[in-house]
Amino acid sequence: MDPTQITSLLGDTGGHVLSFLEGLLRRWNLYQIGISLVAFAIALFVGRNLRVRMRDWMRGLEGRPKWQLRWLLAIEKRLILIVWAVLLWGIFLVMHEVTWPSRSYLIAILARIVTAWVAVELVVQLVKNRALRRLMRWGLWAYVTLYFFGAVEETSDFLDTIAITFGSFRLSALSVLKALVVTGLLFTFARLISSQTSTQIRRNEDISPSMRELIIKGVQLSLYGAAFFIGLKAVGFDLTGLAVLSGAIGVGLGFGLQKVVSNLVSGVIILLDKSIKPGDVISLGETFGWINTLGARYASITTRDGKEYLIPNEDLITGQVVNWSHTNDFVRLDLYFGTSYGDDPHAVRKIAVEAAQRVDRVLTHKPPVCHIVGFGDSSVDYILRFWITDPTGGLTNVRGNVYLALWDAFKTNGISIPFPQREVRVLEGSTLTTNPTAKAFD
Repeated sequence: MDPTQITSLLGDTGGHVLSFLEGLLRRWNLYQIGISLVAFAIALFVGRNLRVRMRDWMRGLEGRPKWQLRWLLAIEKRLILIVWAVLLWGIFLVMHEVTWPSRSYLIAILARIVTAWVAVELVVQLVKNRALRRLMRWGLWAYVTLYFFGAVEETSDFLDTIAITFGSFRLSALSVLKALVVTGLLFTFARLISSQTSTQIRRNEDISPSMRELIIKGVQLSLYGAAFFIGLKAVGFDLTGLAVLSGAIGVGLGFGLQKVVSNLVSGVIILLDKSIKPGDVISLGETFGWINTLGARYASITTRDGKEYLIPNEDLITGQVVNWSHTNDFVRLDLYFGTSYGDDPHAVRKIAVEAAQRVDRVLTHKPPVCHIVGFGDSSVDYILRFWITDPTGGLTNVRGNVYLALWDAFKTNGISIPFPQREVRVLEGSTLTTNPTAKAFD
């Protein structure tokens, strides 16, 4: 079968591919391919050595912003491609001056492709989602390769022939690919704009924390929703068909997604009524900590032991929540202790108040107070009350510091803390005997 018959069977696209492969078999084209492979081997050796040195240099960097370290890491991983592109451009410039331009044509194309690959690698670093970043990387690599080889139009025509038809609606592989690319780019831009907008809103001290979160959630919802619908419209999808889909989603929400919708609505209510906001210290059941973030479905609560609890928004609405910093940051703590009946209670109260005032976190403009709460079996019982304004710093530690201050003050002033004592009496006429078992273990 001759080349003419093969071309007729494969069509125009197959003919272009066959002509390109035949052109690669020419002597100088084979020379260029061999030179490019040698350049790649050199780039592989040099790039690996440079990566080791750059990695050692990066380990010594301290205090750099996270985005700088991320870009340096991206460059370190692509050093082989960068070195290969530099070598190809150097070889092309030399061959272009020494030989005829046609004898360095393939090297020029390959240098442009490798340079474009490096640019793609740096651009996709803006996408944080790993799956989306990988999809964009391979898609852009394929596009720039086809572009520099002049095969974009033929590939588009081939993908457009792969299609399925539903009545008057035709869905081709080209349309799906365009939808993925356009939607991915729009979502990336939406994320960047949302990130910058969120940073600016959080810096605005004139807006309450709960209102900031509500505005941020509204901006994110609007941007991502617009990106989705614009992406569908850009590829020719009829948005009127979404009316039926929205009806089906409404039925699904009514039956199967009640909890999800309840959490979403509860989150909006929490942000609107400002009952709970980021930074508040709350208690919910056995969970005590401060609110880190308020999400659309849950609130993130971080405890003093480093655990992060994800509490559904519905539980914050329907359950009993203790907000230690709702209207103000003042928190009162109570300590109970007892002293001997031989100690002057007036002096004990004064010493306890002065000891509590010496602790760093205890407020002095809301002075501590100490009261007698009862006469116990072996001690006079007191309650010591004091105030703090930083519950996020912990409650147990400040209680411990006050107890320690009381211990030192009582020891200095000769005040005793009684404890139960037991007396053993030997009745008249009884005798003491040695326990043989105890003697065996003695």
